[in-house]
Amino acid sequence: MESIPKDLRGLRACLVCSLIKTFEQFEYDGCDNCEEFLRMKNNRDNVYDCTSSNFDGMIAVMSPEDSWVCKWQRITQFCKGIYAISVAGRLPAGIQRDMKSRGIIYRPRDTSQR
Repeated sequence: MESIPKDLRGLRACLVCSLIKTFEQFEYDGCDNCEEFLRMKNNRDNVYDCTSSNFDGMIAVMSPEDSWVCKWQRITQFCKGIYAISVAGRLPAGIQRDMKSRGIIYRPRDTSQR
């Protein structure tokens, strides 16, 4: 339950998986799904670069593998938590290249441009 936001102020959503946490939670714990390649833990710059405070909607996820909403959002393989429906912004090109070199496909979470 550490991934649940502790406060409604200062919420940010991960640009890769759309997990919502406070800025401090991302800085202290990193992203529960993407920490391996985004490395936000103890790195304020990466938290700013890899998250956005501009997002729409929230989904509370308790069993992602069984939820049709999680299938629709493509988050069935992620951890339990609160997720944004749409996240405005894009990852920096360098991080996108790093993800591609690791074989990770980056799909922007911004549905407002579709």
